[in-house]
Amino acid sequence: MAGAAVSQPERGDKGKGGRRPKRRISIRIDMTPMVDIVMLLLIFYMVTTVFSMPQAMEINLPPVEDTEQVEVKESNLLTVRIDDENRFFWNIGNPATNLPQLLPSMKSYADTGAYRVQSDTLRTVLKNLNFENPKLNTLILVHSDARYSAMVDILDEIDLLERSWNAATAERLGVEVDDLNKPEYKSEKFSYRYAMGEWEDKDDRIVAAALQAAVGGEI
Repeated sequence: MAGAAVSQPERGDKGKGGRRPKRRISIRIDMTPMVDIVMLLLIFYMVTTVFSMPQAMEINLPPVEDTEQVEVKESNLLTVRIDDENRFFWNIGNPATNLPQLLPSMKSYADTGAYRVQSDTLRTVLKNLNFENPKLNTLILVHSDARYSAMVDILDEIDLLERSWNAATAERLGVEVDDLNKPEYKSEKFSYRYAMGEWEDKDDRIVAAALQAAVGGEI
């Protein structure tokens, strides 16, 4: 009777010392959850972030057909000049007889030599002059080389003065600010009268004379 052959499984090769080499386990990281989290965070920040809004100033101008020339007495005319160095000068009436005065600079700019008008001083001048003369009109002259922010500064002060003035008037009368538009209170409402003019060569000479007179002062 012939014997059956039994096959023996082959054993793997052994390394040194008769030990088998260890199998390396490959590690695979699933990045799908992390991508989902990143996308959720990105959407969250896009929805909640406040984007920088464009800054613009609204100026209501009358229609061209409604404009007309109005004569203003020199005693009722306040002229504010902003030169090419963004310095503010003001005077009432004729600059030949009433030389413009230079508004002081901010204290924080004294060391660097740069000039920036003191907002409190500008506001005080506008407020006091309008309080002393209810018929006052303001002419604003801005040099072509002046910064745009200089013009914005004075327009902001005019708007702030008008708002605060009417708020105080409404409080004195015991009414709301919007009530000042009613016919019975319209005479109590304060509207700042001003106009923008063109800078001329004579304004350079006027400012130069004003600076000469202000030598020794803080610029």
